Amino acid sequence: MDDWIDYYDSTHTIYVSKTHRDAHFRVIADDIAGFIASPDAVVLDYSCGEALFAPRVAAACGQLILAEPAPGVRGRLLARFATNPKIKVLSLAALSGLADASVDLAVMISVTQYMTPVELDDALALMRRVLKPGGRLVLGDILKPDIGAPTDVWALLRFGAAHGFFKDAVIGLARTALSDYWQLRQRIGLQRYGETEMIGKLASTGLIATRASVNVGHNPARMTFIARPQ
Repeated sequence: MDDWIDYYDSTHTIYVSKTHRDAHFRVIADDIAGFIASPDAVVLDYSCGEALFAPRVAAACGQLILAEPAPGVRGRLLARFATNPKIKVLSLAALSGLADASVDLAVMISVTQYMTPVELDDALALMRRVLKPGGRLVLGDILKPDIGAPTDVWALLRFGAAHGFFKDAVIGLARTALSDYWQLRQRIGLQRYGETEMIGKLASTGLIATRASVNVGHNPARMTFIARPQ
């Protein structure tokens, strides 16, 4: 995951425009907020990225923990949300200090594709430890083995048409083909999981999971799983 962390900590072009970036994080925040069951809930967002609309999530819960591995991104989060008492920013390493059974909702959105299977197992073990007995893990935006880049391209174009950046999406896709992102994706690849495989992986760490009917985020071809401690 280190190469991907370095990439997202750089001046990258994964978002084709500011409008795309804002729409992405707004949709993710609204989707996460929809999983919060109580205004007193403690919510953990694992590898949250820029989390531009985190206040929307924080407004629906008691405390929001933003855990981000990239130092530069984490610094911006600390500055951006310094005045919001409901938002706490941590490194992934600092999550080891969270108490057992202290989190009501943990989310990992569009993260698993960048992790090795061992890294994912470690993250799931952490989630299992910190989740309350009635807590939930939402594991979202999982890439399927049989779905390739053309499907992602089509999903982005539809998202751009719906949110006013279609032209930027077309230009951005052409730029991405020559970018560091595509070179990194070709060199390292992205982790993909089938539905049965992911449910089994979650079960091996003590989490009972089902696939959600709708994926978190803009790409309906990807999968979201909702898991609870056994």
